[in-house]
Amino acid sequence: MIGTTTLVVTLAALSLPPAGEGRLLNLLRPNQRREQTQLLPITDYATAYRTAKREHKQLLVFFHPADKPFFKDARQYRALSNAKSWKQLDRFVLASVPLTETLKQRGTPKRVVDHAAFADLRSGGGVAIVDLEKPKAATYGQVVSLLRFNSGGYYTFKPAHVPMLLELPRGSLTQRSLILAVRIHPEHPKGASGKFHQVLAKEAMSHSRNQAGMGSQGHHNWESRFHQINARLPGDVSAQEVVAESWPGEDLMDACVDCVASWRQSSGHWSAVRGRHPLFGFDIQRGGNGIWYATGLFGRRN
Repeated sequence: MIGTTTLVVTLAALSLPPAGEGRLLNLLRPNQRREQTQLLPITDYATAYRTAKREHKQLLVFFHPADKPFFKDARQYRALSNAKSWKQLDRFVLASVPLTETLKQRGTPKRVVDHAAFADLRSGGGVAIVDLEKPKAATYGQVVSLLRFNSGGYYTFKPAHVPMLLELPRGSLTQRSLILAVRIHPEHPKGASGKFHQVLAKEAMSHSRNQAGMGSQGHHNWESRFHQINARLPGDVSAQEVVAESWPGEDLMDACVDCVASWRQSSGHWSAVRGRHPLFGFDIQRGGNGIWYATGLFGRRN
């Protein structure tokens, strides 16, 4: 079972960024009639973290090789500079941080990306979101999204996935990762397009943890769980469940994409995942055997 790790920057006396850095600025260029969008990220992690915490925003970090800044890639830049993303980004502080950047921990410099919470991004960089928006939220201070740039396994990064991160519901890293894997499937299933319901999300987490603890995939105790879940849902919907497991040794995003692919191979499971339902909840947890166990729960109309 994977744990979530709270990130705390311990550096003192950090300077604030210049006005506008880490945000979107509207620039009216000469001889142009419409506004253009320019992305100006903060370029060190500690300052970006402090800024997001002070402003109660989420921190969107791009860890990149020193010679390949994310915002100098035209495709990646365009993915974030469209009008829809621009509006979403008002809730975020942006940071573009080289993989070589270090922070002192107990007096010893250590790469930021070597923090346990960023483990999947260490080799080739990637995108991370740290939730600093609502101090009382269960996910406050935690990494809630990770996308690695390196290809391999089941997941392949695309710049278009970054704006999709901005639209994910509030939830844990594992919940949001599985929701994203459903939404990026090439057949565009609708099972993650309704309302992310906290009862279903917590039940999905609980059942994924149960499967991970047992080391066994299945709808264990579904008959009793079905009635318990329905008792906490609106009267016009009833619960439906899908489960899947990954191959051993996969990272989180590979496991999520792998499990969605498994659902695609079953007509019964795929019927649930591709359908549009009023309510949904997803989660995935890793067992001691290195296998991830996914659960999707839907509130279907009666």
